[in-house]
Amino acid sequence: MAYFKKLGLFAAPLALAAGSAGLMTGCGEDGPGLPSSEGICGPCGLVAEGDIGISGNAKLDGFFAAVSQLNNATIVASADFEGGLAELEAAFGLEGSGSLSARVDALIAEIEGEISANASGGLVVAIAPAKCSASMEVAVSAQAQCEAKAGCDASVDPGSVEVVCEGECTGSCEGECSASATAQCTVSAGGIECEGTCEGACELEAAATCEGTCKGDCSGSCSAYNGSGECAGACDGECQGTCELSGSASCSGTCTGKCTAEAPEAGCDAEAELKCEGGCEGSCSGGCEGSATPPSASASCDASADCNAQASAQGSASLECKPPSIEIGFEFTGSVDARASFSAKMAALKANAGVMVQSFVKYQALITGEVNGEVAFDPAPAALVAAELGGLVDAGLEGDLFADIPVGRIDCVIPAMIAAGTMLGEMTSDATATLEAQASFFAAFSGGFSS
Repeated sequence: MAYFKKLGLFAAPLALAAGSAGLMTGCGEDGPGLPSSEGICGPCGLVAEGDIGISGNAKLDGFFAAVSQLNNATIVASADFEGGLAELEAAFGLEGSGSLSARVDALIAEIEGEISANASGGLVVAIAPAKCSASMEVAVSAQAQCEAKAGCDASVDPGSVEVVCEGECTGSCEGECSASATAQCTVSAGGIECEGTCEGACELEAAATCEGTCKGDCSGSCSAYNGSGECAGACDGECQGTCELSGSASCSGTCTGKCTAEAPEAGCDAEAELKCEGGCEGSCSGGCEGSATPPSASASCDASADCNAQASAQGSASLECKPPSIEIGFEFTGSVDARASFSAKMAALKANAGVMVQSFVKYQALITGEVNGEVAFDPAPAALVAAELGGLVDAGLEGDLFADIPVGRIDCVIPAMIAAGTMLGEMTSDATATLEAQASFFAAFSGGFSS
């Protein structure tokens, strides 16, 4: 992105501006500055370590925190994927050398060979769609901390701040759903008839398809059986008994877990939560598939509005993705000697694929804003943080940035901004290859490794 170059080209002008400001006064109002070897009021914090108070400016420090959170989130997502990859390489007897792309390609080829030799019809894979949402709690906390640092009214309760969700409220909505949204009621079900979708387990009244784990009789092939010879895995026919759902699905029986149905005109019952697919005109709690912005807690404080952007950026950078539910089914047709080895490899695949799929979904959401092939975050968290940091660089070049920064902290700002820009630049340069490798595995796995 252009502002990465801008950080490098204009580091000298920024430093000159900082130096000029530093000649005007010492460190703090009541005393002289520290020795020239430090040149600041205390040690500078590090963006990479998530230090707060680097600049002493609430808005700017909030963006440094957002960069750190985004960097940590991408590192963890990438590391989790590679951790699962290493486990599968060990399970399938691969050395795991070369680039990430080469390792993924080698693993896919090995798994395809195993399935071709031991399972008729290939692998049947069912994955519940992933959901990612910006963190409401982080956004509210960041807003409150920013306002407190800026000297706003500390008596305002951060928990009373309503969060505006510019997208789909994935949590509960305390208000009304937007006109274009679908209003739904969700209630915890301890064994009730559910006219909508059930999340949990469904006690089937009659034989029916099961989107999850069938426990009972299966009219087709079952991926696993218990000690009594009953199905205890994925069933490619009809299930009679209990279906442990891999996600939300219709239930032709009684639902134990959560039941979600379309909200009646009168609204949800007192014990039910209102959920909005498409927008919430009120306070959204839990998560937000989109930008989450807490309104100013202190309307009388000028700094409150300035805190919104960094609070939204921190909420987006700290997005969470729901772990996917995965079921794997196959009909073993290999030799008797190969059964134990193949079953162990499929068990390892199921155990690690969930981590790898979740990591891919989160990494893609952070970098591109896409979830399940659709844009869920616009702008993407990485683009949002990058654009805001670019605006701060412009403000620094024009001199406006230094107006609200304590003089003793100005020498900390330049290296911190350069470090933040470098961090974002490396994130962007590494993302393409990482996403391609992760997407390659996801496509192969979701397709049952049928090349």
